[in-house]
Amino acid sequence: MSIPQQGGGPIEDHSQLAALMEAGCKPADQWRIGTEHEKFGYTEDLRPLGYDAIRTLMEGLTRFGWTRVEEAGQLIGLSRGGANISLEPGGQFELSGAPVASIHETKAEIDGHLDEIAALGGPRFMSIGAAPVWTHADMPVMPKGRYRLMTDYMGRVGTHGTQMMYRTSTVQVNLDFASEADMTRKMRVALALQPVATALFASSPFFEGAPNGHRSWRSRIWRGLDDSRTGMLPFVFEDGMGFERYVDWVLDVPMYFVYRDGRYIDALGQSFRDFLKGELPALPGERPTLSDWADHMTTVFPEARVKKYIEMRGADAGDRAHLAALPAFWVGLMYDGGALDAAWDLVKHLDMPTREGLRVAASVDALRGEAGGVRLHDLAREALRLSRAGLAARGQGEEAFLDVLEDSIATGRVPADDLLAAYHGPWGGDLSRIYAATTL
Repeated sequence: MSIPQQGGGPIEDHSQLAALMEAGCKPADQWRIGTEHEKFGYTEDLRPLGYDAIRTLMEGLTRFGWTRVEEAGQLIGLSRGGANISLEPGGQFELSGAPVASIHETKAEIDGHLDEIAALGGPRFMSIGAAPVWTHADMPVMPKGRYRLMTDYMGRVGTHGTQMMYRTSTVQVNLDFASEADMTRKMRVALALQPVATALFASSPFFEGAPNGHRSWRSRIWRGLDDSRTGMLPFVFEDGMGFERYVDWVLDVPMYFVYRDGRYIDALGQSFRDFLKGELPALPGERPTLSDWADHMTTVFPEARVKKYIEMRGADAGDRAHLAALPAFWVGLMYDGGALDAAWDLVKHLDMPTREGLRVAASVDALRGEAGGVRLHDLAREALRLSRAGLAARGQGEEAFLDVLEDSIATGRVPADDLLAAYHGPWGGDLSRIYAATTL
């Protein structure tokens, strides 16, 4: 959720940067599951929802106990019991779920959220990795200060930054770790298997009204965004990986902004290392707080990201079954020690070119992709087997949430393949049919 972070007071020692992440360490019996999903609202004439319509929806949701979140007098989000609703740059409506103990609770939270929207009489939302028809000019702009700054910067770096901001949607899960060593092990498995998630959940084969040559255009967009803050993080697999090593990487990522007194101050391209020395051009003589550091950590976008937890970020948004399957897949792999060990054994031989090659192959061909002699279909089959075993070991009856992924393994088809088949078949090339087909 892209709101100002509350990380703490002044930074007096460099060790506080790593300590912010280390504070997330928890014993296994306290591990929780936080699922986030985005979706595109649309009007009766199949146009994206503007801010006025979204604001009306959020105001309506307050009747269900949601509390308003405002910026500069504008309603930009809602909060309730550890969950948040926020606006992404192009009006994507995001539920950032509360930390829960099981996938059953995750599914109930998603269904409850959609039921509350339905009880208000709409609007309708499609859940898909990238807006299939709308152009950049079609997209509304949400009234959040950080988005204005980011939009400007995205136009200077990479090739696809504004596409990411305004025309993509994802589902991700946030998971806990017990220690620095556990974080490192989970990050390595998360990054190495992120192409599997990209392949299994690929749902964005259309862009600007036509097939785009990829099963996950959302994933392709991330590869053309900003190399300084995205990617597969090769250093995670090197000796010496830990909280401090991750801090070193984040420190070298150019800044976007500093949040002060309810407004975002332009610090585009400036250095957090300079900020630590009191030499930030945007705020000369001022030193950062831990809240500033926590904010800066939200502006890095690797395939898996560390904060006080780990975010699994490789999947396109999808239907209700897929929204619950994504956390189930990762919980099965990450929250059982045997499954996690076996998952590392599955991927530890992969070198950096193979991991990157699989990332590319997943976005283009989904389960049909391969790199370095590794077939994504085979890797996904084994990863799903381990995930199911890990869920079974938890003893909470969560394995059924993987059934929709098992169907993909059995057929070799992912959501993007089904959408393409419909487009070339019964839809007769009429992409307006995709709205109803992907509505939650």
